[in-house]
Amino acid sequence: MAKKIIITEKPSVARSFAEALGESFKSHDGYLESDNYIVTWCVGHLVTMCYPEVYDASLKRWSMNTIPFIPTEYKYQVIDNVKKQFGIVKKLFHRDDVDVIYNAGDSGREGEYIQRLVRQEAGFRDGIQWKRVWIDSQTKEEILRGINEAVDMSEYDHLSDAAYLRAQEDYLMGINFSRALTLKYGDALKDFLGLERGVIAVGRVMTCVLGMVVNREREIRNFVKTPFYKISREIGDGEVAFNSEWKVTEDSAYKDHPRLYKDIGFKEKEDADSFAGYIEPYSEALVANIDKKKQKKAPPLLYNLAELQNECSKLFKISPDETLKIAQELYEKKLTTYPRTDARVLSSAVAKEITGNIRGLKNIKSVADIADEILEKGLYKGLASTKYVNDKQITDHYAIIPTGQGIAALSGLSSVSVKVYEVIVRRFLAIFYPAAVYNKVKVEVKVEKESFFSNFTTLQEEGYLKVMNYSFGKKNKDTSGDKEPSNQEKKEGEGDIEQSADGRLLELINSLRKGVVLKAGRVDIREGETTPPKRYNSGSIILAMENAGQLIEDEDLRAQIKGSGIGTSATRAEILKKLFTNRYLSLNHKTQIITPTITGELIYEIVGISIKALLDPKLTASWEKGLTGVAGGEISKAEYSEKLNAFVIRRTDFVKHQNTSRSDLYSRFSAVKANYPKA
Repeated sequence: MAKKIIITEKPSVARSFAEALGESFKSHDGYLESDNYIVTWCVGHLVTMCYPEVYDASLKRWSMNTIPFIPTEYKYQVIDNVKKQFGIVKKLFHRDDVDVIYNAGDSGREGEYIQRLVRQEAGFRDGIQWKRVWIDSQTKEEILRGINEAVDMSEYDHLSDAAYLRAQEDYLMGINFSRALTLKYGDALKDFLGLERGVIAVGRVMTCVLGMVVNREREIRNFVKTPFYKISREIGDGEVAFNSEWKVTEDSAYKDHPRLYKDIGFKEKEDADSFAGYIEPYSEALVANIDKKKQKKAPPLLYNLAELQNECSKLFKISPDETLKIAQELYEKKLTTYPRTDARVLSSAVAKEITGNIRGLKNIKSVADIADEILEKGLYKGLASTKYVNDKQITDHYAIIPTGQGIAALSGLSSVSVKVYEVIVRRFLAIFYPAAVYNKVKVEVKVEKESFFSNFTTLQEEGYLKVMNYSFGKKNKDTSGDKEPSNQEKKEGEGDIEQSADGRLLELINSLRKGVVLKAGRVDIREGETTPPKRYNSGSIILAMENAGQLIEDEDLRAQIKGSGIGTSATRAEILKKLFTNRYLSLNHKTQIITPTITGELIYEIVGISIKALLDPKLTASWEKGLTGVAGGEISKAEYSEKLNAFVIRRTDFVKHQNTSRSDLYSRFSAVKANYPKA
């Protein structure tokens, strides 16, 4: 009887497939076998690209004479420490009793690359049919669906092309640019910093991220603080009062005053004192305008990996790399769907079956009542017509959601992993609830000719916020849906005072009508100052990478421009980790704040005078978008390869022929070092 091989990315996934198939499997060295199936595995990468010296022994020595190095045909080799498993897989591929091989690698570009390399280097018996299994979770139902609906692997050839090109791109830029810059400037860097080695490691994505962090740090250093003084006044009815801030209006006696700070205060304290002296004698405040409206806040979109990494950085102060490991663990334990996704919505097919996910969550005590309510009241109905379902916004996988299965595995997770799971669960359940509704009241009062403003907010309908009562202490708080105000906004207080109103104050606000006269009380002068941009943390840098170097606060806008980021959801955490390992960037583990090291800043200078394009987020994002075009069949492999080779040749030759003297370089280095903060 002919057998079918299923090859997965790792042993734990292979065991999940064997369990799902429900047959009696016997364990062998490197594979499992039943009457109908052989399930084997990779252990991550089994095959890798060869170093230049494999092409020609003379290429082992770094020399300007041997770059740019552009192979006409790339060579690959089995990785030494996994040769045994590769040999097992190769032998299985050539068995006479096998007629079909299922590629069940990780469902993404990198997973496709791992499996294609194994097939390429191992070969296989003539007549074998290859099929691709593409799944979104490791539940039994999803695994069986993936096997039953597996298609001919040729349908993923474009994705394979993109995977090979991505590897070649990183290989060519890494080898040629790192060698060129090291040979040209490595000794100068080594001598200036007193290092043992002067190797300069650069890469398509890594160097761009370094540039983002250095640019932000220099914005902060070069920022000049501007002091200002704002005036507020206490307004009330004698029993209760609220603060109201002065703003310049058309009626103001201070309109066009030469020393105003914008329209909200003064640049000099003496001018603020003068204004306070002028306005204080007037003790009546006339309600000139009152604007009341309801504001709805819908549940946020679901998590993709970048959003989850950002959230976990804020909530738990863990790195993107750690978040990815936890997300992968939850996936492998069947608790959640595939983590390496860029999508924040569900597919229409999944939306039709969503009750199964909800029903399973009834087994979790902390959210059982919520899941019950969603099912009993039919809150899931109509999901397909909401913004949370959109097939056009999904490329490889839909958003990260709980499967509703594997609940027993929770007891074996670390406390942080359980918290991350809860965050995913509550974000998922929130989408079935209506928007939270706030009452917003804006009050303008006139004291003489001067206008003072206040804003008040009260929560009228809890809506989805009832779901956001995390067991770890974040109550009624949708952290990622809120816009985190920048330091500058907090200090400058752009806009009017935002206040919560309850009790007696709420009664006063609700009773206000235009023309009502109130008492004007104490005048206060508040000093503030402008502040520089915020440093990146491990979460915000991931979001900035996803959005081509822009830290976009608004989640709907982020969703609109998705698809032109730096790196991919699968690679961003590893890129950051490499920058920390190379000591180009430094991570404060307590705060997750990222800063450049002096080495990183000097490498930034070197790249800036030689291959400046590597520092440009838009250019780096364009390469990633090009790979997406290859994967979609819109750009040919040959066309992309031709442009890539030309870019590498042109930039490498530029470095080779540069004439920057060591004294000029040291002058640049010294200027950077002088501005670098002392330890």
